[in-house]
Amino acid sequence: MKPGLGVWPRFSKIQSLASAASRDFTMTLYLRHYWKDERLVFPSTSNKSMTFDGRLVKKIWVPDVFFVHSKRSFIHDTTTDNIMLRVFPDGQVLYSLRITVTAMCNMDFSHFPLDSQTCSLELESYAYTDEDLMLYWKNGDESLKTDEKISLSQFLIQKFHTTSRLAFYSSTGWYNRLYINFTLRRHIFFFLLQTYFPATLMVMLSWVSFWIDHRAVPARVSLGITTVLTMSTIITGVNASMPRVSYVKAVDIYLWVSFVFVFLSVLEYAAVNYLTTVLERKPQEKFPCMCGMLHSRTMMLGGSCSESEANSLAGYPRSHILTEEERQEKIVAHLALSSESNSSRKKGLLKGQVAGRGERPALSATLGVTAGPPPLPVLMRTASPPWSCLAQDQRLSQLQGQMKNEGT
Repeated sequence: MKPGLGVWPRFSKIQSLASAASRDFTMTLYLRHYWKDERLVFPSTSNKSMTFDGRLVKKIWVPDVFFVHSKRSFIHDTTTDNIMLRVFPDGQVLYSLRITVTAMCNMDFSHFPLDSQTCSLELESYAYTDEDLMLYWKNGDESLKTDEKISLSQFLIQKFHTTSRLAFYSSTGWYNRLYINFTLRRHIFFFLLQTYFPATLMVMLSWVSFWIDHRAVPARVSLGITTVLTMSTIITGVNASMPRVSYVKAVDIYLWVSFVFVFLSVLEYAAVNYLTTVLERKPQEKFPCMCGMLHSRTMMLGGSCSESEANSLAGYPRSHILTEEERQEKIVAHLALSSESNSSRKKGLLKGQVAGRGERPALSATLGVTAGPPPLPVLMRTASPPWSCLAQDQRLSQLQGQMKNEGT
C-alpha cells in the first residue's frame, strides 16, 4: 500500500516572524491533508460529504506529519480541539488542523539591517518512508494561500514558494519532505531612527569641541565623555537585541567607525592640552645686556633681556655695547642729572671744585665703594626707545672722564 497524501496549508497569521535574537519564526496556519482511503467509501445518492470532529480521528488512519526543525508547536483547543475531518462518498478524506509552530530559521546578519532572510517550514512523515507514503503539494505553489491582512512590523514578505525533495537518514532510509519557503526583507526606517540617526548626531556633536577654546577644560571634557558614553549605550542596545554571532555585521562597522570618530575628538583635546602646557612651561632664552629694558617697567641694571629685545640691537655696532667689566664698574655708580639745585650737594662731596664754567647745568657723580657687595641700583624708565640706554652709557663714560679730570 502506497497512498498519496496531498497537503494544502493556508497561513492565517504570522507572528514574531524571523526573531533576530532567537533566530526563529512563529506562525499560525491551517494545515490541510488530502488522501483517499477506500475503507471509508460509503453509498450516497446526493454525493454529499460527511463531517466529523476530532473524536473520529483516533479511530481511523491519519498521516503522521511533523515539522522538521520545530522548536515547539501545538494544536489550538479553544473551545474544543481545532480539528476537522471530512469524508466523501468515494473515500476522499480532508483532514484539517489549526496549528501554531515555532521553527528555526538560518539567518545571515552580515548585511544587517539591510538584509533579506529566507526561511523555510519543513514537513515530513515521521514513520513512513517514501516506499510507504508519498507527500506532495496538491496544486504546487497554488497550494499556498496567505491572508491578505498579514503584516509584519520589521519585515516585508516578498514571496512564498513551495518545493519538495527526499531526505535521507542513515538508520531509517529516505523520506519525502515538503518545504514552504518565504523571503523577507527588513524595513530600514526603524533602524534609521533608533541607530543611524543618533550615532550621526553624536559624531557631529563631538566636532563641536573643536570650536571651543582649549582653555575651557570642563566644557570640552564633559562634552567628549558624554558623546563617548552615548555611543557605548547605542552599541550595547543594538547588540542586546542581536544573537552573539562571530562575524561582523554592517551596523557594527557603522557604529564602531562613529565611535572611533568620537574617541579621536577626545584624544585631540588631550593632545592640544598637553602641547599647550609644554609650550607654556618652556623657559625663555635670555641674553645679558644693559639695554632693551621693557618700557613702563622697572628693571635692574644688572638684569637681562629677552631674545627679541636683544635682536633690536642688531643694527648697532659692537663699540656701542658695554662689556661685562664696564658694566660691573658702572653698577656701583649713581647717576644723577639735575639742574643747579644739585650743585650744593656736589660741592660738599668733592674735594676739588671747578669754577668759571658759565651758566650751564652742573654735572656731578660720586664714586662710592662699600665694604660689602654694593646694592644694585634701580633705573626707572618710562616709554623710552630701546636704544636710549646706549646713549646713557656713553654719557656715563663722558661723566666719569670729566670727574677724573676735575679730581686732578
